[in-house]
Amino acid sequence: MFILLWAGLVLWGTLRACSSYELAWCCGELSGHVHLVMGWLGVVGNSQGMFILWAGLVLLKQNVCQLSFSLLVFFRFDFCAIDSEKRPSENLGQVLFGERIEPSPYKFEFKKKVDCKPVCTKSYNTNKPEDKAHLDFLKKGMLLNYQHHWIVDNMPVTWCYDVEDGQKFCNPGFPIGCYVTEAGRPKDACVVNSDFKDKDTFYVFNHVDITIHYHVVENEAAGARLVAAKMEPKSYKHTKVEAPDCAGGPMYLNNKFSGELKIGYTYSVQFVEDTHIRWASRWDYILESMPHTNIQWFSIMNSLVIVLFLSGMVAMIMLRTLHKDIARYNQMDSVEDAQEEFGWKLVHGDVFRPPRKGMLLSVFLGSGTQIFIMMFVTLFFACLGFLSPANRGALMTCAVVLWVLLGTPAGYVAARFYKSFGGEKWKTNVLLTCFLCPGVVFADFFVMNLILWGEGSSAAMPFGTLVAILALWFCISVPLTFIGAYFGFKKTGIEHPVRTNQIPRQIPEQSFYTRSLPGIVMGGILPFGCIFIQLFFILNSIWSHQMYYMFGFLFLVFIILVITCSEATILLCYFHLCAEDYHWQWRSFLTSGFTAVYFLVYAIHYFFSKLQITGLASTILYFGYTMIMALIFFLFTGTIGFFACFWFVTKIYSVVKVD
Repeated sequence: MFILLWAGLVLWGTLRACSSYELAWCCGELSGHVHLVMGWLGVVGNSQGMFILWAGLVLLKQNVCQLSFSLLVFFRFDFCAIDSEKRPSENLGQVLFGERIEPSPYKFEFKKKVDCKPVCTKSYNTNKPEDKAHLDFLKKGMLLNYQHHWIVDNMPVTWCYDVEDGQKFCNPGFPIGCYVTEAGRPKDACVVNSDFKDKDTFYVFNHVDITIHYHVVENEAAGARLVAAKMEPKSYKHTKVEAPDCAGGPMYLNNKFSGELKIGYTYSVQFVEDTHIRWASRWDYILESMPHTNIQWFSIMNSLVIVLFLSGMVAMIMLRTLHKDIARYNQMDSVEDAQEEFGWKLVHGDVFRPPRKGMLLSVFLGSGTQIFIMMFVTLFFACLGFLSPANRGALMTCAVVLWVLLGTPAGYVAARFYKSFGGEKWKTNVLLTCFLCPGVVFADFFVMNLILWGEGSSAAMPFGTLVAILALWFCISVPLTFIGAYFGFKKTGIEHPVRTNQIPRQIPEQSFYTRSLPGIVMGGILPFGCIFIQLFFILNSIWSHQMYYMFGFLFLVFIILVITCSEATILLCYFHLCAEDYHWQWRSFLTSGFTAVYFLVYAIHYFFSKLQITGLASTILYFGYTMIMALIFFLFTGTIGFFACFWFVTKIYSVVKVD
């Protein structure tokens, strides 16, 4: 009860801190997952570097997330487009995340200043149904605060503006326009300009001022490196649309407008030499504008407090209780003393009895080991900087490739434990290891992809990529799993420190707190408390299209989570053994695995409190992908709990004398 009460207080304090922090976030979500990208590769010459712009949109709604999986690609908004440029290819991670890059007509040369250069002019006549549909679609996009996302030299072009307390926030995107309500209240980006004041009116950002910061490379051939790319969106009606001058009032569009309208799109570019920003730290100005550090340190301190508490409890059991128990048990020489055994030694003849459904448990352990190693290696490489946000899609690509290559450990662990459980159906075991958990994930993902196809979303995975993933699974992962299972079955079984009795011991009636279900429910609270805040940032990065880069914090939380799951499971395992309940295998797996249930509950809370998702398809997509994450997290944490408890049980029964 004390553990449950203390964990509840910790979570309550964490929830309060996180809730107060969330007000500073700008919530949003991809729609179509298409980005506006400027491609500029490597070091450019003094005057010959050519910039190429690409195009796309992101749906971003202030303090409200809204998912839309219909085909809302850049060209449906009737912006300036180009057909001659070839689309850049995306890697596997980008395809899985739904990122699509499209070309656009914005081009300019290095160190060549551009002033109010026209891109194109769009003409509309509301009397024509097609033009009216384009205008209505554009107004809907501004009302929902759709945003352009640009990238230059694989860096986001940011819109930096002042926020509270004199801080500057750099947003990797800018809106296509904004809206002033019928009551005269400016929404979203309309608050930045006092000229945006007409009621029930839309204002189109049809001009951008781009500033490219660079520094000259001294130790290489004559050239320069881009270290920052910033822009400022503006709205100009232009005195003459055919010859734009970036003058006049803002480009407005009344909600009840009818007739003819021309919108001229223009841009200006200037280059600024900056010797203070190094190439390696060019992302810092974007990341430093996101005030995450304080809440991250609070999360780490909260997790460390939980770990210290559990470590103290486990140390007390190990050093005091267990030490006294073992010393007392080993001093029992007479038969009368042996007949008075009590506590966890009583079940020494049953503690290594094979569990029910040993086949399924061994398969879960194999898949969990595969996921654990994959996550550890991926986060380790991310901490070293190999999977930074600059390498788009690298995180997901690395995770998928590692999962495919780690089939051997999965097969080995599953076969080794299945053999120790006394199983003989090795073919069924290896086939289930290959296809059960990966098959459930793939089936869920395939159904989600079918929904995306049906909705016409550009985030749907192409058929060729789907075939490639199946080829990786069947041609690489499955054979490696068979190899691991071969060596696992070939090796001698795990030797236990005590013999198992032929007749199972009857388990005495348990109190409420020593029953399986209450222990499992309580066991998942403390591990979830360690990841609670970090989980908020991860969900924001997935569903709100916010940049995630704090892999150092995440790796530290990962280590703390492993320690917390292990210690919480060992603690509860000891209590149950003292109550003469020797069914520890499944309970240890489910105790730490129950953290995934709390993860699922929090994801549901996040869905109703942070997102505004309308439509059955979008709701199914959210919960479909959430179920995949919950299953992976269940296998990962459950495997940690089982191995911790297995080590603990083997250790304590190996140091006690048993006749």
